[in-house]
Amino acid sequence: MPTRQLLTVLCAAALGVACGSTDPLDPAADTGVPADSGLLADAGVEEDSGVGADSGVDADSGAGVDSGVDTDSGVGADSGVGEDAAVEVDSGLPRPDAGALAPLPATSPTTQGRFTTSDTCAVCHSNHPNATAMRDSQARPIAPYDLWASSMMANAARDPFFRAVLSAEMSDTPVAHDALEDKCLTCHAPMAHVGAEDGSVHFSLTDLYTGTALGHLGLDGVSCAACHQISSTGLGTEDSFSGHFVVNATRTIYGPHSNLFSTPMVMRSGYTPQPAAHMTESAICATCHTLYTHAVDENGQEQGEDLPEQTPYLEWRNSAFNTEGGGQGQTCQDCHMPVVDQDGVAVSTRIARAPNGADFNPIGPRAPYGRHLMVGGNTLVPAILRDNAADLSPTASPAAFDATIAGARAQLEQHTAQVNLQPGAVVGGMREVAVQVVNLTGHKLPTGYPSRRVWLQAVARDAAGQVVFASGTWDVRGRILDAAGAPLPSEAAGGPVVPHADRVAGATQPAIWQSVMAESNGSITFTLLRGGHYVKDNRLLPQGWRADHADAAATAAVGVTGDANFAPGQDQVTLVLPTTATQLEVQLLYQVISPRWVAELATHNTPEVDAFLRYWAAADVRPVVLAAAQATLP
Repeated sequence: MPTRQLLTVLCAAALGVACGSTDPLDPAADTGVPADSGLLADAGVEEDSGVGADSGVDADSGAGVDSGVDTDSGVGADSGVGEDAAVEVDSGLPRPDAGALAPLPATSPTTQGRFTTSDTCAVCHSNHPNATAMRDSQARPIAPYDLWASSMMANAARDPFFRAVLSAEMSDTPVAHDALEDKCLTCHAPMAHVGAEDGSVHFSLTDLYTGTALGHLGLDGVSCAACHQISSTGLGTEDSFSGHFVVNATRTIYGPHSNLFSTPMVMRSGYTPQPAAHMTESAICATCHTLYTHAVDENGQEQGEDLPEQTPYLEWRNSAFNTEGGGQGQTCQDCHMPVVDQDGVAVSTRIARAPNGADFNPIGPRAPYGRHLMVGGNTLVPAILRDNAADLSPTASPAAFDATIAGARAQLEQHTAQVNLQPGAVVGGMREVAVQVVNLTGHKLPTGYPSRRVWLQAVARDAAGQVVFASGTWDVRGRILDAAGAPLPSEAAGGPVVPHADRVAGATQPAIWQSVMAESNGSITFTLLRGGHYVKDNRLLPQGWRADHADAAATAAVGVTGDANFAPGQDQVTLVLPTTATQLEVQLLYQVISPRWVAELATHNTPEVDAFLRYWAAADVRPVVLAAAQATLP
């Protein structure tokens, strides 16, 4: 089967957050040491600002003490809305052998062919205490290398969830083993993949452990020399999607600036900088963040169905945020690489410093200057990378990961969604309350890889403070619970799927916004190679989405037929409460990896899966609260 016709698995894309938001992440540490000069807690991000000292989540950033169901309410002691419980290690999943997978090596400085590891760039594009370059209006350090190093882009190949899913896919369809590696590593280890193609060799997942030149290029993830060498060829067209970016053959580095002082870069790195408008356009992101997969059976035979596995670019293009064709919206870069500082002030600064730490006098301040924050909807994997550095060997420091986690959490909590309550009338002896959920992002909510979900937690109390209604409550492992405090059957591998909800009358049918795949025969699947279509995709559409748009078929909702309250940019859910309810609180919750997805992954027996399960079992996996609202009921 042609490689191009097989599945690409992009497991941990750094999207799924608001376009059009102000940036939440504070800048890099001013250490002058590229290897660990990432994002320091004292650079505007306090140690407890959304990232707890020992859990990765601040004690009040998830479910508050008074935000839901008490431990004696019959909804379970670990309902996720009572006192914050300690994170349990027991996940109910098989306990893997901790030594089953060798540690990844640290990235070593490497140059081969068209590519070089990021440390080459860090010599001039990291902060130094003696340089004024790469600082915002308050002199806070914002060097590209320092901000990037703790991002999911930098750690795309080290991401243990990605490697676990890829290994599971290959174990399910051995005949597609090499083709899967080729496609997945195209975007997770682009320099190694393209470099391997240049040498007519196959780059594999195991090559990340070898310490070879290609291995080190692969471990550098989506690095400087990868993105900044992508040419404008085919951008925004189908030919460029699913990792079909084109890297120039001339060692040209593209950027948004003109009037370049190129001699230092040419002499130091061998790259020649060149102005290029496409570096600030969403279409360059689309090369990896628009992905179609092709359903095959266990023998690798195509089933005749193509699945839009992730389409944040197409969702953005069919939204009010679109800037293509003269639109006045916002690009991917506007949100994920903002050109304003954390106070909303436009950044104008020198874009590089001298290797000795001094400023380059011939270089004056430049604008626009995109801060390479690249925070998205992922707070979990950066914490796993931070907490398992002995195995995963990331370049960034723990403080840098803390700041990235805090930035992603702030993005999610402040700029992603809104919840509004409208208490209604008593109908049939029950009080109805309309809950409006608004998507503030420039794509679906959630977007990206289908492990992500958003759901509504609603808790109502009577005049005495007793819980009289609860739906969407959760335990310390992030599993949604029934009225007795047990995980719903839909949380277990092989369980049912909770359908789209327009009305919620109890705990067994909560409102969950997610995408669920099915095989060509209609069977639910969590294996991308088997996914032929969606049986459910009620993820919140972006504002401005149109059914007559060219990208409508690829981005349309599935399973919402008959729900007139589901509309572009929002959904409205009716809660059916007893008339004794006098107080109502709702929270919109988000997970980057649902427990159901982990349970399905755990049915595979590979070293990469075992390693991820061990990391996940020890991690704080409580959901992030995107938005909340309260109401006193008449």
